[in-house]
Amino acid sequence: MHRIVGHMAVPGDKSISHRAVLLGALCDGETRVTGFGRSADTEATIEAVRALGITVYEYDDETLHVFGKGLRGLGAPAKPIDCRNAGTLVRLLAGMLAGQEGQRFTLTGDASLSARPMGRVTEPLRLMGAAVESEDGHLPLVIEGRPLHAVTYELPVASAQVKSAILLAGLSADGETTVVEPVPTRDHTELMLAAAGATIVRRQTSVSVRPAARLALGEIEIPGDFSSAAPFIVAATLVPGSELHIHGVNLNPRRTGLLGILARMGANVTVYNRRQIAGEPAGDLEVRSADLVATAVTGAEVPSAIDELPLFVLAASCAHGDSVLRGAGELRAKESDRIEATADALRALGQHVRAVDDGFRIRGVPARPHGGRIASRGDHRIAMLGAIAALASRRGVEIEDAECVAVSFPGFFELLDSLRREAAE
Repeated sequence: MHRIVGHMAVPGDKSISHRAVLLGALCDGETRVTGFGRSADTEATIEAVRALGITVYEYDDETLHVFGKGLRGLGAPAKPIDCRNAGTLVRLLAGMLAGQEGQRFTLTGDASLSARPMGRVTEPLRLMGAAVESEDGHLPLVIEGRPLHAVTYELPVASAQVKSAILLAGLSADGETTVVEPVPTRDHTELMLAAAGATIVRRQTSVSVRPAARLALGEIEIPGDFSSAAPFIVAATLVPGSELHIHGVNLNPRRTGLLGILARMGANVTVYNRRQIAGEPAGDLEVRSADLVATAVTGAEVPSAIDELPLFVLAASCAHGDSVLRGAGELRAKESDRIEATADALRALGQHVRAVDDGFRIRGVPARPHGGRIASRGDHRIAMLGAIAALASRRGVEIEDAECVAVSFPGFFELLDSLRREAAE
């Protein structure tokens, strides 16, 4: 049996890294990005903006210089732009390109991304006057830049990616564009647009953007990715005798719903050294092992914990009592059907998890999972789930296609291994 002990940092926030490169391409002049979160997904974003005629200098793994050509300076490449497996990239890029008048763009992706729904972003863009064609609501997307009209659009499903696509298109529209949200979602796009000089109006249930003449970011530092920290938080919580410090983590409240859920369950997580990094709240975390009790997670909490919900299910399966998660149907449209993938993986390890249409019912057993073999289904979040379950298990976990973690976190397994200590130490 091992425990998790030490000090660590995680790569720069993936969501903010995507946006820094994309908005940098729309800025006038140079944007310097430090703390860039390098992964397969964010590298796809760098290649995408290069295909659009933007120069990106990579000084090291975490420092980029993006030389933007302004709001209407993107050029259509001769070949389709390959978004690989990056859902954030393809949806935000669709919004950016919709107003590039006189240009024609084609966006493609890998098999996983091509299976994900695109209608939720093409519909509002078409309402704005964009010319967007798809294959029955899926990739490839063919976008012809046209003059855009301002709209007020109510999101049928909470989605930061769709909200961001509409706001980016709204930069080129003929008036104030407003997105109404059923529940608040991550607000990195709004924060970065405001920092770049765009006029953003934020209300309790909506956000608006007005047409912009120019944007300029200058320099942006990216805090550590909370979604990358989350597996380590859950590992140190579940493995007895653990004490872990995670430094420089993004603590935007629209991203850290897992912390509130774990606090209700009795987790021992302390935030200290709070500060601002690039306009985002950040800080350091101290995590100690703790016995957990069951809880219920509602739909209102889902957007702020969407990427961490499989980890919650693992934690709940090791807690005292029965937990429930509802309102998370969005998980079925990720890199895998994460509801089925999570339930199948944890049941294979001996845990009592039942999938329902929009979530899970979990019978907690405060004992170590048996261990076994799971299928990641090519989904980085499920592979990480398996790695954390392995630490808490009796006989380890074999993970099929474990290398898919590189989509968001190259070096994940090496970092996790460096924190393992023999329980007797």
